[in-house]
Amino acid sequence: MPKDWEAFYQERGEDRAPAFVVRAYGPFLPEGPVLDLAGGLGRNARYFLRRGHPVVLVERSREALRRLSGTPGLSLLEMDLEAFPLSLPQGPFAGILMSYYVNRPLLSLLPPLLLPGGLLLVEGFSRKEARRRGRPDSPFYWEPLELLTPPPGLALRAYGEGWMEGYWVFAVYLRP
Repeated sequence: MPKDWEAFYQERGEDRAPAFVVRAYGPFLPEGPVLDLAGGLGRNARYFLRRGHPVVLVERSREALRRLSGTPGLSLLEMDLEAFPLSLPQGPFAGILMSYYVNRPLLSLLPPLLLPGGLLLVEGFSRKEARRRGRPDSPFYWEPLELLTPPPGLALRAYGEGWMEGYWVFAVYLRP
């Protein structure tokens, strides 16, 4: 993981495709706003904006937020998601996204922010990828089968784990 997110976002282009879980399950979100946590330069937010969803993007990098400033339909919130207690937007949201950001305590706070029928989309690298990258003890990777257990109040709708330009994992949770 980059140590200097400001420098990372100064050098990064905006041409990356949305995450797999967004492309595959984003169309199933009900109408309503989307919360994109640790949204970076907005690759996933842009997908939802094109589909007519207003998006609240939470990011701690001022450089990323500066580059996204003025995007129609996009509300920006500067926040360090690892500084508890958090003051998250209250929603309710049609969808919440955690893409390539691992924060286990945060997952338990998200179910009440979803509309009934809303989806929580999670995607990231697995522990197998951490070992491949020489970071076997890093906390920023999902453990094998970890995402099979939904946060309290949500139901598992889809899950996958395997190789896709790295060992990755995704889960889709539904608020009944």
